[in-house]
Amino acid sequence: MQLEDLFSRANELPSIPEVVQELIAGFDDNSLDADDIGRKIAMDQVLTAKVLRLANSARYGSSRDISQISEAVVRLGINQIRTLVLASSFTAAFKAPAGFDIKSFWQDSFRIAELGRWIAGFAGDEAETVFTCGMVSNIGRLLVHMSLSEKAQEIDRVVEKGGNRHEMERIAWGFTSDDASAGVAAKWKFPERIVTGVKYQSCPWDAGTEKRMASLIYLARFLNDSLNRELADEEIIATFPNQTAADAGLDLSRMLDNIAEIHGLDAGLGGLLE
Repeated sequence: MQLEDLFSRANELPSIPEVVQELIAGFDDNSLDADDIGRKIAMDQVLTAKVLRLANSARYGSSRDISQISEAVVRLGINQIRTLVLASSFTAAFKAPAGFDIKSFWQDSFRIAELGRWIAGFAGDEAETVFTCGMVSNIGRLLVHMSLSEKAQEIDRVVEKGGNRHEMERIAWGFTSDDASAGVAAKWKFPERIVTGVKYQSCPWDAGTEKRMASLIYLARFLNDSLNRELADEEIIATFPNQTAADAGLDLSRMLDNIAEIHGLDAGLGGLLE
C-alpha cells in the first residue's frame, strides 16, 4: 500500500482556512501585519467565535471581554493568536471515526505541543514552530484510524502492551503514521522543517542534517509518555535520552533542573474540546 492510497481512502483531505496557511508560511516573518491577520480571521465566523471564546477564557481574560478579533490580536500578540487559530482549525478539520476517542487524542497532541515549546526554550529554538509541529505530529494516526480502522485498532492494542508502533505499521502498510502526518503537513504547505520534524519524530537519528526539529518532538513525546505513565521526576531524569537532547542543542542540565515545571504546563486549549 502506498501513502497516497491512504489519502485517497480518506476521501478528500480536510482543508484549512487561507489565514492558517498564511500564519504557517509566516513563521520566519517578523513583520506580519497584525491588522491584516485580524481582518482575515474575522472573515471566518466559526474561527472568529472560537478564538474570541478562548481569548476571553480565564487563562487570557481581563476585567473587560474582547469582542473583536482586532482586540484579541493586540492583547494576545501574533504568536498566541497563531496558536489559537491553528489549534481551532486543526480540531475542526477532522471528524472522529467510530470508536475513536477524539478528545483524548487532541488533549495528547496539545500536551506534546506544549512540552515541545517548553523544551525549545532550553534550546534557543523556534518555540512556536515546535509547538505547531507537536500539534500535527499525531494527525497521521487519526488518518489511519479513519481509513484503516480495524488494523489501526489492533495495532493500538498491541502498542498498549509494549509493541513498537513504528515497526508494526511499516509491516502492515508499508508506511507509518509519522509518514502520514508528514504527508498531511506537506499537503497543507507547512515549512519543510516541520514536515521533516514530523516524519522523523520517532527516529530523529535518521533525519541526517535536519534532525534538530525531529529531536525536539521526540523529546516532547518522551516527556508526554513519562507523564502518562506517572513517572517520578527522578525516573524521568534517569531515563532521559541525553544524546537526542545533545542533537537538539539543549541546555540539558538547566532543563532537567527545572523538570518539575512539566506537570503544570497548559496550552489553554481545552475549551476547543468542550
